[in-house]
Amino acid sequence: MTDTPAGDLRLFFAIFPPPAVAARLAEAAAAIQPRCGGRIARAANLHLTLAFLGRATPEQAEELAALTRATAAPDGAFTLDRYGAFPGAHAVWAGPDPDSAGAGQLRELADGLWRRLRPLGWPGPDVSPLRPHVTLLHKAERLAVDGLALAPLRWRHRGYALAASQPGPEGSVYRILARTAQGAAQN
Repeated sequence: MTDTPAGDLRLFFAIFPPPAVAARLAEAAAAIQPRCGGRIARAANLHLTLAFLGRATPEQAEELAALTRATAAPDGAFTLDRYGAFPGAHAVWAGPDPDSAGAGQLRELADGLWRRLRPLGWPGPDVSPLRPHVTLLHKAERLAVDGLALAPLRWRHRGYALAASQPGPEGSVYRILARTAQGAAQN
């Protein structure tokens, strides 16, 4: 499933939902799965990616964990209010209005994160600007999201986390390595 060498990790920075938001997202995924097909993302894996790094050594992971713990990140909020799809990835997602203040705040958070990562040798995002979303369905057979309405779901967050992805037979398992400190943002 992956060609990550032994000892290497697949890392990403993300905002993970509180349990009530995760439960509502899982319900939304179950509601649209009959129409779109595919595999429903596990509630424990639901997240909004700010930066995907890919392969990293344990030493790089520790350096990034220290950076994460030393970073003060702002509290924030956004509203997920629409479905979308990524045809190439066969994924169906929920996301905020791209022109909303919440989406703008998420892009600023991701941009500030990349400004801290580039001096450490991480080149930057493969997609810019950030398209905030939470993947609900993987390997969807039909990306039939037109006309589907997502009841607005408000998500409040406190900073972000560095996480490692470990592929497994039932899909990836995510492990949080570090969380940002609370307080004023340092972009």
